[in-house]
Amino acid sequence: MNYNNSADEILAIYRLHFNSIMLYFAMKLLTEDNAKIQKSLNKGYKTYGLHLAPHKLSGKNLCTSASKGCAFACLNTAGLGVFKSIQNARLERTKFFNKNQKEFLSSLRREIFLAIGRAEKMGMIPCFRLNLTSDILWEKLNIIQEFPTVQFYDYTKHFNRIMDYYNGFIPENYHLTFSRSESNEKQVNALIADTDVNIAVVFKEFPDTWKGRKVVNGDNDDLRFLDDKGVIVGLKAKGRAIKDKSGFVV
Repeated sequence: MNYNNSADEILAIYRLHFNSIMLYFAMKLLTEDNAKIQKSLNKGYKTYGLHLAPHKLSGKNLCTSASKGCAFACLNTAGLGVFKSIQNARLERTKFFNKNQKEFLSSLRREIFLAIGRAEKMGMIPCFRLNLTSDILWEKLNIIQEFPTVQFYDYTKHFNRIMDYYNGFIPENYHLTFSRSESNEKQVNALIADTDVNIAVVFKEFPDTWKGRKVVNGDNDDLRFLDDKGVIVGLKAKGRAIKDKSGFVV
């Protein structure tokens, strides 16, 4: 037996687990600094969000239904996202999620629990948006189910997922809004014809109606679960989206 190799292997394993444990305790996952989610304060809600590296930036695609227009116009680089330190932090969180999902979820549970307490001490209603810059099926990871009295919400481009939501297969405390892009117009038309699912559309200028549905201003706040059913959630083109030529922006 080669004792030196065995010792090296044990040391490597120890270092790997030690680094994971340190990352678990040191890395902050949830943010409350996003300008959009801060608008929720005016309505008595304290929103906490999770920023990960979108699309394929981490080497693993976290937005598998994203179109080219969506990837180009992504708000990942909006606001504080222009800073390299912020991008690096989002990338490190995503690497943590991809490589040590069990530890990541444990850390996320802990932060959600603490955030609920902080919001309630402020006299605010806590809510959570875990896909600020991703499109992960959190309902498959049992996070939403572990906090049944707390409101979660997200946008999604996954058609099967939004149909599961419409058909009642998503936890009741998880509100989803479907996001239109230049590549899912047929799905949007089907949802408008057959469901009352809300659909987010990025506009150059807000119309009063779109495809026969009332348009509400989704930039006024981020509380999509308070929207009436069967509406179009209008979002104004921002950042790179202003220069969109793909059809992502209407």
